Amino acid sequence: MADSSSCGILRIALPVPLRRVFDYLPPAEISPNNLKPGIRIRVPFGKSKENSGRIGILLEMVVQSTLDKDQLKTCLEVLDTEPVISQKQLDLLKWASAYYHHSVGDVLFSSIPTLLRQGQPAKLPTTSAWRILPSAPSGDDPCLRRAPRQVEILECLNQNPKGLSAEALKKISAGWRNTISRMIEKGWVEEVETEITCLPAENQSTTSQPVLNEHQIRAVSEVSAALNQFQVFLLDGVTGSGKTEVYFRVIEKVVSNQQQALVLIPEIGLTAQLIDRFRSRFSCPITVLHSGLSDKERLSAWLLAQEGKAAIIIGTRSAIWTPLPAPGVIIVDEEHDTSYKQQDGFRYSARDIAIVRGQRDKIPVILGSATPSLESLNNVRQNKCQHLILPERAGDAVQPAIRFLDIRNAELTNGLSRPLIKKIKDCLKDNKQALLFLNRRGFSPVMMCHHCGWIANCRHCDANLTFHQGARQMRCHHCGSQQRMLTECPDCQGSELIPVGQGTEQITQTLEELFPDARILRIDRDSTSRKGEMDRMLAMIHNNEVDILVGTQMLSKGHHFPDVTLVGVLDADNRLYGADFRSTERLAQLITQVAGRAGRAEHPGEVYIQTHHPDHPVLQSLARYDFSGLADQLMAERSEAMLPPFASMVIIRAEAIRAGDAMTFLHGAKTQIPTIDGIEVWGPVVAQMERRAGRYRAQLIIQSTQRQLLHRMLDDWIPKVENMKKPYNLRWSLDVDPQDTF
Repeated sequence: MADSSSCGILRIALPVPLRRVFDYLPPAEISPNNLKPGIRIRVPFGKSKENSGRIGILLEMVVQSTLDKDQLKTCLEVLDTEPVISQKQLDLLKWASAYYHHSVGDVLFSSIPTLLRQGQPAKLPTTSAWRILPSAPSGDDPCLRRAPRQVEILECLNQNPKGLSAEALKKISAGWRNTISRMIEKGWVEEVETEITCLPAENQSTTSQPVLNEHQIRAVSEVSAALNQFQVFLLDGVTGSGKTEVYFRVIEKVVSNQQQALVLIPEIGLTAQLIDRFRSRFSCPITVLHSGLSDKERLSAWLLAQEGKAAIIIGTRSAIWTPLPAPGVIIVDEEHDTSYKQQDGFRYSARDIAIVRGQRDKIPVILGSATPSLESLNNVRQNKCQHLILPERAGDAVQPAIRFLDIRNAELTNGLSRPLIKKIKDCLKDNKQALLFLNRRGFSPVMMCHHCGWIANCRHCDANLTFHQGARQMRCHHCGSQQRMLTECPDCQGSELIPVGQGTEQITQTLEELFPDARILRIDRDSTSRKGEMDRMLAMIHNNEVDILVGTQMLSKGHHFPDVTLVGVLDADNRLYGADFRSTERLAQLITQVAGRAGRAEHPGEVYIQTHHPDHPVLQSLARYDFSGLADQLMAERSEAMLPPFASMVIIRAEAIRAGDAMTFLHGAKTQIPTIDGIEVWGPVVAQMERRAGRYRAQLIIQSTQRQLLHRMLDDWIPKVENMKKPYNLRWSLDVDPQDTF
């Protein structure tokens, strides 16, 4: 081992799947003493060209390397003078890398915006804005008599002398670009470059804040007393109980202390309405982080938070890595939601990282849910988390009555029972809104030949193709492949291909036939795929431009629909007998959340659940609003079976192009696992859907009641697996604390 203290060695993390770091020499013209951990450095790597290289992040400066000095390459370029990742963030990310046994380079680079990964400067980017010039005429000028759009835009520009962005102008007029172009030609308006800033406060509410009930007051008091110290709170409130108002009161205290609040939400679809509520409540700068932003917008939001210019940061899963110089509180809304777990690449849990981050930053963490995860409830039992319960709805709203519609032997109209159809009719007569929930998009999940029974299957997956009538396509919802609708059966050449089962598209069509005068809106991944479409649809609902909503679980998460008084659940049996041990928990959470959309204002609500199993104990518990009792029962079952949260689990997944390769690899990997008391190994077995996207999949489960023992074993075992001989096209991954076991 060579002593290189005379020159210094840079230990750099690169975004590669290898679980290791790399040593380099600093550029000759730069002293290592001027370099700080967390800066980006371009280095030569592998077959990359010497003049381009690859961007890495400096972890530390060391005096020794496992390689001789003459074997070390020299860095090409130092991109930053100040760290893009602070030492505090570096420590958190290195911890996450170790806990999830994932490449530290991948972990670091997944935490920063795309433009920083590509080497762009770590400074706020600019965007186009348009501002009025002194030469612009006033609104009553005769030249504007026949130009109402120009008058409208000029008035808004007058009120905003610094200029308006494209997004702001779009809200004024859909055809704003042509109007602006004409005014630029006339010398009335100019286009300028301006920094992207935080969202300004807007329409500050003049109405008094809602009066808190005793449970909300206690929750706010308990969290407020823990500011500036670490404490996890489980805010367990029934749907409509005012959890958001508790968040607001805590955030007010945090912001008044000149600190920042990080609010995580599970879905992009929730951001628009939540942002509007925040902007009408708070006068401080707010920024947003989610995957729907452009690269430039995401970098801006990230830097605004890093520089302390944003007091409130609202974002989805990846926002947990947002740098905060003055953290005050972290809030994880709908903490039970599975979307907080990254399902590919770096498989982290944003909820769990929030707790670790709160501990390191010495700030409180609030986990909010009407249907808490069993992991969080178990932490309450172990006194790792304080339980704050909101048992009643806020204001005058009451919980909707839940009733079952027994559809055994019942006549259904494309999945709709007669009693439910009548309830929808009554709801429309009362000028209220109805919501029908079916967690299956498309027209029909199966296309079958009426003559020979042939079923349309995906060529790349062990799955059926779903028929989408609007697009006249058959699509695989697992790999994304699609093909035109067939006109005849490929087996018997029969011409009668029939759809079997219902999706949201078919339910919508049936409702249009049953209620021709009703305004019906379908909300699922297909109908909201265009940018801004979800926001537009939610606005329609709140403006009473919709009578019947049809949707998937996108509608179940946190939405406030004050005029929805009827909720119909069309297929409650789908998860009653699921293969995953969490199926019952997921079903209970989903139905409770969907039911919670009804009767959230002064109008009482009703929930009708169509089922072939009306006496099933799970459904009966939900009808009594006894999620807590059901959770206790599930906890007892998990404890007896030693399943999470009473044991730590890791799944090793493998996939390959050739059948059998994944199983062979996992059998070999299993032989490398030492026999240790307290560690169980299950499998390997083929995945529930063995072939997906043209690759054959298998998995191996390792479990232990001793978390530290399991992780020590993984530390020794993973290098052995990495050195195993394997087919060139085989891929394998590690999933620590998995949320799905199939």
